[in-house]
Amino acid sequence: MKVLLTHGYFIAEDEKEQEIMRPYPPLGILYISAFLKEQNINTKVFDSTFSTKELLKQYLIDERPDVVAIYTNLMTKLNVLDVVQFSKEISPNTKVVLGGPDVTYNTKDYLENGADFIVIGEGENTIFELVQNIEKGNSDFTDVNGIAYLDNSGSEVKTKARTKVREIDELPIPDRDAIDMSKYTQAWKDFHGESALNVSTQRGCPYTCKWCSTAVYGQSYRRRSPDKVVAELKEIKEKYNPDTIWFVDDVFTVSHKWLESFVEEIETQNFELKFECISRADRMNTEVIALLKRAGCFRVWIGAESGSQKIIDAMDRRVSVEKVREIIIETREAGIEAGTFIMLGYPGETEEDIEETIHHLKVSNPDHFTITVAYPIKGTRLYDEIEANQTKKLEWNKSTDRDRDFVRTYPRKYYAHAVTKVINEVNFHKATLNSGLGYRAVKMKIKATLATAAMKMVKTLN
Repeated sequence: MKVLLTHGYFIAEDEKEQEIMRPYPPLGILYISAFLKEQNINTKVFDSTFSTKELLKQYLIDERPDVVAIYTNLMTKLNVLDVVQFSKEISPNTKVVLGGPDVTYNTKDYLENGADFIVIGEGENTIFELVQNIEKGNSDFTDVNGIAYLDNSGSEVKTKARTKVREIDELPIPDRDAIDMSKYTQAWKDFHGESALNVSTQRGCPYTCKWCSTAVYGQSYRRRSPDKVVAELKEIKEKYNPDTIWFVDDVFTVSHKWLESFVEEIETQNFELKFECISRADRMNTEVIALLKRAGCFRVWIGAESGSQKIIDAMDRRVSVEKVREIIIETREAGIEAGTFIMLGYPGETEEDIEETIHHLKVSNPDHFTITVAYPIKGTRLYDEIEANQTKKLEWNKSTDRDRDFVRTYPRKYYAHAVTKVINEVNFHKATLNSGLGYRAVKMKIKATLATAAMKMVKTLN
């Protein structure tokens, strides 16, 4: 029984990613690979990040695996569908299994587009049991918890939900040796001067933000013990020697007790490695910032999403704008870079709310900020709220959730101009603070002014 694990992300197809060049190894399938190999399953990984779809297809032709398991998210959906169809065309007996965040609430659609099985939620134990049943030639899979498939009549079958792995310390660390890690570290080195790799310390998120998907790990909180995390970090340092680590956890500082133990473990072992992470303002304070500094944190991303309390409350963020500002400022004063995330176009957002966001960014003055226009992911409460107000019907197998639009306060084009305005207005403010009114600052102000005019024009014409 030969199992191939892959994903559908090809950096050569992503112009924006080529510009920023911040690729990370696919931890999800590397966790699956490590687990299956522990069970003596013949498992290989085709890492598509620095490859091409043509090379992946040729690999499928050459290897003819018995099972092809593909990690799927909304960014890779269309590529995954193409690979699924190709796999079935060249080898109808190959079983195609899909997992990842995009499949949970789209099981029937994926099954009707060629997939044989959908893994819902965490994948390690589920895919292992599924592979065992396939190897035995079973035709009844109802005893494999956490999957969906079509029966002989074409009806969808969903088995009992699988219980989440409670003690995630029992899982092996990702099978990083299955791929060429040097491609990732070198890409970072070439573009940013420092290499970076990613690490996960927890599964699940206990918070309730309406726009956020918890399709894989659920609204839970399960954490690896600090000694296990530090042991993994030491192995990564020894094998791959990255300059920095990116902790992918949704809220790295969710448990102050865990963070204290983590810092103690690092200091006991006299281990040093720079890292960045994500947090919430309400899970940070002076003591937490000091712990992060001691641990080696050089940058923390603090969720804001908006500078308008009205919009933050509509998102069910359960945090105050004032708290976010205070923590961003205090983090920077402590010598740690602060980044933040902003979302425009959320239901009910007005021009006044956008102005409050600009004010918020100017006052808090984060070192970095990113902006997206809100889009509804199926399975989230945001999706449920806007489902009846979608503005166009999409062909499922030719679109992703990013293509969905809904009735907003202003037309979608308005928010595209708003993104330009916010970026340039805030960066103009930063530039004048740092170096006065130079050519670069004037250029930003002109862009912001033109974007404001475009916003007004879109409102007038609609």
